[in-house]
Amino acid sequence: MKRVVSNSSISSQQTAAQYADPSFSAAVIGWQKQHGRHALPWQQTRDAYRVWLSEIMLQQTQVAAVIPYYQKFLASFPDVQTLAAAPSEAVMAHWSGLGYYTRARNLHRCAQRVVAEHGGVFPHDPALLQDLPGIGRSTAAAIAAFSYGVQAAILDGNVKRVFARVFGIEGYPGAKPVEDAMWQRAVALLPQQGVESYTQGLMDLGATLCTRSKPSCQTCPLAQRCVALASGRTAELPVRKPKKAIPEKHTGMLVIVDQGQVLLEQRPDSGIWGGLLSLPEVAPEGDVATALERATAAFGSIASYQALSGFTHVFTHFKLHIAPFQITLAQRLGGVAESGHVWYPADRLADAPLPAPVKKLLLEVFREADLFA
Repeated sequence: MKRVVSNSSISSQQTAAQYADPSFSAAVIGWQKQHGRHALPWQQTRDAYRVWLSEIMLQQTQVAAVIPYYQKFLASFPDVQTLAAAPSEAVMAHWSGLGYYTRARNLHRCAQRVVAEHGGVFPHDPALLQDLPGIGRSTAAAIAAFSYGVQAAILDGNVKRVFARVFGIEGYPGAKPVEDAMWQRAVALLPQQGVESYTQGLMDLGATLCTRSKPSCQTCPLAQRCVALASGRTAELPVRKPKKAIPEKHTGMLVIVDQGQVLLEQRPDSGIWGGLLSLPEVAPEGDVATALERATAAFGSIASYQALSGFTHVFTHFKLHIAPFQITLAQRLGGVAESGHVWYPADRLADAPLPAPVKKLLLEVFREADLFA
């Protein structure tokens, strides 16, 4: 019987042959074993739960910022069963300040699915891992490689930068054609042995040597083959994302205090700061006094208010200009729980599931006004 080989299969084989280079992975592995990072907390285990937790926290966050959160998280949620059973507000409180809060919501959902669908054991197969909330292709590969030694390719921001410079790849790496070609290269370059050291080595190179600015090319094990270094283009590669004007938004935040407590509202799961507690908001334009009276009518009558120093918080896609107002009530009304609000004790704010800028604002307000009593 004649075997039919598809054009796509032939193309994939040709691509693999074109990009394959065992000397590349050998250089990365040799460097990682001698000069790479070996003392990070999540490197001392093959426990897939701990590896997964670190990989999610490290998405868009520097190692130094992650370490204390990782350690505190494990102290409260030592395994996937404990995390799955935890109330969402406890999970969000442990994530408060780490940013990109969708990661925390997905983390909790992922733990629940691992317990419900996989008996509390993370799958070995990267495809099954990728089906879980918050786990993309690169993260799934990293979990499988570090936990189970599975030969799977990663392609995070650090690896894209290394590839773009070493191989002289033109085009913005986030553009689909460029990213697809990088994935083909990443798969073709996988080593037959030592995938853990190779994967960690790529991450370490991007994080410690092949940095965005002022890369340490003189100590890089890939310097002799680096197209960007040879052509003097390390500052130009990878090609930066085309700039767009950053939208700007404005809001007024109400710091409503009464009897050593502050009024907080539960934010919806979707959108910025999803699932966290925050401050009630009001449009900052127009007649401020009337707006504040209207906004607080359901909670009590105003005794006094004052404008606090405004500040700006920068998100990935827009800037939020915040005008805070401190309001003292003359009399508190009941029934706030029915409206998704809660009176929160000031002495518990440090551990509350609040966005970092809101927590900072509240702690400053209560400390300066001596309202903790």
